[in-house]
Formats: sequence, C-alpha cells, structure tokens
Amino acid sequence: MKIYNTLARKKEEFKPIEENKVKMYVCGPTVYDYIHIGNARPMVVFDTFRRYMNYKGYDVDYVVNFTDVDDKIINKAIEQGVDFREITEKYIKAFKEDARDLNIDEGHTIHPKATEVMDDIIQFVKDLEDMGCAYNVDGNVYFDVSKAKGYGRLSGKKIEDLKAGASNRVDENDEKKSPMDFALWKRVKKDKEPSWDSPWGKGRPGWHIECSTMSRKYLGDTLDIHAGGEDLEFPHHENEIAQSETLNKKPFANYWMHNGMIQVGGTKMSKSLGNFFTLHDIKKEYDLMVVRFWLLSSGYRLPINFTREIIEQAKNSLDRLNNAKFRMDDLLNNVNNEITDDEKELIKALVSYEQRFKEVMDDDLNTADAITVLFDIAKFANTNLDKNSSVEFVKYVRDMFLRLEKALGIENRKKSIDDLDVEKIENLIEKRAQAKKQKDYALADQIREELSEMGIAIKDTREKTLWERK
Repeated sequence: MKIYNTLARKKEEFKPIEENKVKMYVCGPTVYDYIHIGNARPMVVFDTFRRYMNYKGYDVDYVVNFTDVDDKIINKAIEQGVDFREITEKYIKAFKEDARDLNIDEGHTIHPKATEVMDDIIQFVKDLEDMGCAYNVDGNVYFDVSKAKGYGRLSGKKIEDLKAGASNRVDENDEKKSPMDFALWKRVKKDKEPSWDSPWGKGRPGWHIECSTMSRKYLGDTLDIHAGGEDLEFPHHENEIAQSETLNKKPFANYWMHNGMIQVGGTKMSKSLGNFFTLHDIKKEYDLMVVRFWLLSSGYRLPINFTREIIEQAKNSLDRLNNAKFRMDDLLNNVNNEITDDEKELIKALVSYEQRFKEVMDDDLNTADAITVLFDIAKFANTNLDKNSSVEFVKYVRDMFLRLEKALGIENRKKSIDDLDVEKIENLIEKRAQAKKQKDYALADQIREELSEMGIAIKDTREKTLWERK
C-alpha cells in the first residue's frame, strides 16, 4: 500500500515497524464543546484507514487522545462556576455518542487523557531539562528549539523565516530565549485554575508535550503513523517531532498523514463567520452515516465543501447502496435454487470488482473510487440477481458487497425499502413517460436505472407503466 507521507511530500510504500502490525496515533479533540464537521473528517478518514488495514490482515494499535486540560476548558469552567472535569466529562461523552453515530470503531480505540499521564509528562519535561534542551523561567519551562535537529522539515518552513515572523508578534518582555521556543510546562496563573505539583512549582502542561507523552506511553518511541488535520502540521506536529526526537534520539513517526480542511459553501468554516456546524446539530436532521459517506466521497487530502444540497446528494446515493443491499437480503431469504454454470462464470467476473477495490484503496486510501466500486457491485446485483438466482450466487455477491462496505465503515442501519416512497416512484414513472414522449430516451433509460436501484422493476403496457418490487 502507498500512502502520501507529509514528511517526504510524496507517496511512499507503507512498511510497518513490525510485520502485520500498525502503531497509529491520531490527534483527538480538545473537549470543551461539541465536535464540528471539521473534527469529524479525521475521525472518519483515519478510522477508515484503520478498518482497511484490518481488512488487509493487519493488527492496528489505534490511539486517539483527549486534550482535557487547556485554556478553553479552564475558561469555560470558570465562566460556568464548575470544576473543569464537569466540562470535559460532558463533552467526552458527547464525542463518544457522535463517534458511535459515525460508525467509528470505538471498541478498538485507545483514548488516553492528558490528565491521566501527568507523572509521565512531568518526567518527559524533566528529562529534556536535564539534557539542557529545556529551561525554567519562574515556573514556566520552555523547549529550546535551537537544540532540535531539522526543525521545520515536516511543515516545509524555514527556521529563519519562522523566527522573523515570530519576532514581530512577541512582546519585548517575553521571557523566552527565542521567539520560536515553546512551552512545555506553564505555571499556575489563577486561583481556580487546575494545577499539578512539579519540580518547577504548581502548573500544567503545554499542549504539544501532551501528545508526545501519550503516544510514547501507549505506542513507544517510534510510531508507524501519526495523523491529523493539515492545520496541525505547524506548530503542533512540528513541535511534537522536535521534543520527541530530541529526547528519544529516534524518529518520532515514519509516516505522517494529514487530511484536508472542510469549507462551508466554499468558505473556510469558522465561528466568527457563523458557518460553524456541530455534529450534535447535524444529526437532528441527518443520520451521521450520511456524513461519513459524504466525507469518504472525496480524496482525504483535498478540501471538501459542505452544503445542504451536497449532503442531500450523499443521502440519495447512500440510499441507492442501501436498497441494493436490502434487495439482496430479500432474495437470500426467498431463493433456494442450485448454482448454474452461468452463475459460476459470473462469479469469476465478480472477483475483478474486489481486486479493483484493493487497487484504489492501496493508492493512498482512495475512498472515492472505492465507493464507485460499491456502486458497480450494486449495479451488477440489480442486473444479475432475481428470484430465479441460486442461494450460492446471491450469497457470494452479498457477502462481497458487505465485506467492502465494512472496510469503509458504511453500515446499513434501517431497511428503508420496507417503507417504499410510492409517491416518488410514481413521479419518476410519470417523468419517464414525459421523457419518452419528448424522445429523450437517454433520460428515460436513466430513470429506469434509478428505479432499478431502488429495487423497482417496471413493465410498459399499452395503457400505462406497471411497477413492482424485484
């Protein structure tokens, strides 16, 4: 399998540290609010990567952290007059509910919290200080970026340019030796601020050191893959590399995967613009499986646009796949014929669909083309399966379809075909009749195909067009 490695800026063949095992760390949310669709993209993308590696036979150690101590959390807790843990527990619970609705494999995900590894964080910082790579200023401990080798190579930024830019934004009284240095430990500032005892006095960790510590504790000094949104490349991931490789004297991660950002109506999503959508709100109107399907319908490194029209299109497309699966379920429960020679030949041809699925997924997780393969199988099923098919043939097609859906994390939750939209069917039939009158046979054929994908067979008579379930 080839994946695009941000560190190398090219696709590279994936070679794990241990045979048939993947150690993967994905930066999780800061739990001070409901997660938004921007947070959902790495959740879905990298869960799909994990699922596909499982499909290929890999054992995946998969870690997604919770940042549960942070300025935003502290400020919200003070504002509401509650302990900061009330805030984090509320939104961790909400995160897990949203993850479940997105069909994230939570049962095989490790979720460490920063507050659970505080002793490890303090030791990490102390070790860097003992090496002369960190320094204490009145209870604030900073990492000395001049001690890090190759700083900027992940983000492609030059340290000279970064220093110049940072210098323009730093007060003259800043206590750091260099504007590029970053906080490992922060002294306590407010009475109600959560803090922990440390060699430098009461305080709490900086953001970057949390991920370095948690990934090291659960996955070791070197990861196979570190992943997250492209907005984390700098400074978060760059700083993780600096402190981890300085301490461990080893590569921090062999591969870096970053997903593209989400736009809303072609504009960058932000709270200030009022185009900010949480999953908590979206799922009041849509099944989050539709959101998962939409997120997988584009290459994960590309920007993706969110609009109501696009989500409706995703819903309709997912319904087509669901209906194909439900039709196969019905057939499997109602056929009992023996397999024929023609069916055996069709099964041989069907193998190429799964091979195509593997080829596109092996090309940097090309989920968009993988979904196209699912539609091809659905079309194959609608064309070649009927009440005269054999049990073995129906089961073979259905099992392949479900196997590939599972690798993408797409799940059929309810049998919508039990509640046929009769009005929609009859409107389509009327639209097809008008198209035939106007000699628009291409549109007429397109509508017939759409009805077929809904599990509906039509028969033209002199009086009218009849329809029935296949």
